[in-house]
Amino acid sequence: MAEARVERRLAAILAADVAGYSRLMGGDEEGTLAALKAYRRELIDPKIAEHRGRIVKTTGDGALVEFASAVDATRCAMEIQRAMAERNADVAEDRRIEFRIGINVGDIIIDEGDIYGDGVNIAARIEALARPGAICLSDNAYQQIKGKLTLDISDMGEQQLKNIAQPVRVYSIRLDGIPARLALPDKPSIAVLPFQNMSGDPEQDYFADGMVEDIITALSRFQNLFVIARNSSFTYRGRAVDVKQVSRELGVRYVLEGSVRKATNRVRITGQLIDATTGAHLWADHFDGTLEDVFDLQDQVTIRVVSAIAPKLEQVEIERAKRKPTESLDAYDYFLRGTASLHEGTKEAISEALRLFYRAIELDPEFSSAYGMAAWCYVVRKTNGWMRDLVQEVAETTRLAGRATELGREDAVALCWGGYALAYVAGDVDAGLAFIDQALALNPNLAAAWNYSGWVRIFLGEHQSAMDCFERALRLSPRDPTVFHTRTGIAYANLLTGHYDKASSAARDALRDQAWHGGLRILAASKALAGQLEGAREAIDRLLQLDPAVRISNLKDRISPLRPEDFAKYADGLRKAGLPE
Repeated sequence: MAEARVERRLAAILAADVAGYSRLMGGDEEGTLAALKAYRRELIDPKIAEHRGRIVKTTGDGALVEFASAVDATRCAMEIQRAMAERNADVAEDRRIEFRIGINVGDIIIDEGDIYGDGVNIAARIEALARPGAICLSDNAYQQIKGKLTLDISDMGEQQLKNIAQPVRVYSIRLDGIPARLALPDKPSIAVLPFQNMSGDPEQDYFADGMVEDIITALSRFQNLFVIARNSSFTYRGRAVDVKQVSRELGVRYVLEGSVRKATNRVRITGQLIDATTGAHLWADHFDGTLEDVFDLQDQVTIRVVSAIAPKLEQVEIERAKRKPTESLDAYDYFLRGTASLHEGTKEAISEALRLFYRAIELDPEFSSAYGMAAWCYVVRKTNGWMRDLVQEVAETTRLAGRATELGREDAVALCWGGYALAYVAGDVDAGLAFIDQALALNPNLAAAWNYSGWVRIFLGEHQSAMDCFERALRLSPRDPTVFHTRTGIAYANLLTGHYDKASSAARDALRDQAWHGGLRILAASKALAGQLEGAREAIDRLLQLDPAVRISNLKDRISPLRPEDFAKYADGLRKAGLPE
C-alpha cells in the first residue's frame, strides 16, 4: 500500500504572542482573558481576514497564521500593532496587552489543517526576539517585501536560533505613528517643553530658549528627580502637543509648559505644571520682574515645580539648584546667543558661537560654562575636519577646557564639555573621564555627560561600561536629534569587541538619523571585518563622497584617541573595505 503523500507548500508564516502574559494573568486573570477576546473579535481576526490570512491555531496568549504573501502578512502585522498602540495609549502601563510578532517565509508541511517544519519554527523563534509592540522579519521574508512596502528597517544581524541549524539574519520594523511607551522611572519625572516667545520679536527666541535650558539644568541637579534632556524636550517646539503623548514618548509623569515675555527691562515667565498621565493641571502661575531679576525668576519657577512633584527634597539640594551661572547679565546674554548658534551646527554657526562665548568670557573671566562651551566648539571643529592649525587649536582647547574645569567645580556643564574636550581633542583621557564623572555626580540627569562618558570609556577600552552609559543617555533623551552620535558609540563599542553584526546594525541605525562620516566609517569597518566586502565598499564610496580627503594616514586626526590595538583593528577594517592609504 502506497504511503500518503506529504503536502508541502511555500508560505508566509506569522507567529504572535502576548508579552508578559503570565504577569498579566497573575494580576487580573479574568480581565486579561476578556480583553484578549475583545481584541481578537474586534481587531485581530478581522485584520487577518482582510489580508487573506488563515488562522492555523491559537493558544491562550498567541496565534499562528498562514499567508500566501509576505506582503500581506507584513501589512497585517503593521496594522495590528498600530491599532494596538492606539488602544493602549490610555491604558495603565501594567495592564497593557502588547504583541510580539515574527514573520518568516519558508517551506511548510500541512497535516489536517496544522502546519509544521522549519518555516514555522523560524517564525516562532524570531517572534521571541521582537520587542513588545514590534515586528521581526527573517531574511527570507524581508527579501520578499523589500521595495514593495515603505518601511523603516533595522538590521539585527545574524541570529543563532534555538534548534535551527544555520544562523538567520533578522530585521526589525520600526513603525511610524506608534508612540514610544517608555516605563516611568521610580522617581518623579518631568519634561520641560519649549516656552513660547511672547515678545513679538523672533530675535528673542534665544532668550526664551535660554530660560527653559536653565530651568531644565536647575531641575536636573536634584538627585531625586528624573529630568528629560533639553534636546528631546525641544523636539516639540512649534507643535500643538498632547501632554499624554509627551508622557508616552518621553516616559515622564509631569510636563511643564510656559511662555516668556521680555520687553525693555521687564521679564514675565508664565508656567503651568501638568500631570501628563491624567491631563490634570497641578498649578499655573506667572512670575514678573526686571531683567536683573531673571535668575530669581528662574528659581521661583524651579522651586514651584519641585514643591509640587517632590516636596520632601532636602534644602541643600534646593540651594545648589539656585546657583547663578554669572553675575554679569551681559555675559549671560552672549552665552545664550552662543548656545543658540551652537545648536545650529554649521561651520559658520560654530565660528559665531565661539566668538560669542569669547565675548561672554571677556565680560566675566570666571564664567565657567562659557569656557566649557567654547572648548566644545573645538570638539565640533575636530569632529567635522574643520581644524586648520591643529597645534594651535589643540593648545587653545586645552586652555579653555582647563579653565572650565578649574572654575566649574560645581558646574556640571563646564565639567562635562571641558572634560570631553580634554579627552577628545587634547588626548588627556584619564583627566577627561574624571571631570565627566564629577559632572554626573553633580547632575545625574545630564544626558550629554552619560553619552560622553560612554565615548571616553571607549577610548580607555571599557567597552561594556561604555554601552551602559549610552543606554542611560538614550533613556534621558529618547528623542534627541543628535541620537546618531550615541548610536555610533554603541556601534563603535560592538566593533571593538568583535560583534560585527551588532556594530553594523547600530551604525545603520545612526545613519538613518544622520548621514555622517563617523557612522559610515564604522559601518564600512564592521562589514569588512565580518567578510561582507560588497557592503563595506558601498559604505566607503558613500564616505568618500561625504569626506573626500579622509585616508588611513590622516584617520588619527579625525577620530577618537583609541588604544593602539583598537585603532589597529579599526584601521584594518577600513583598509579591507577599500579606504585609501
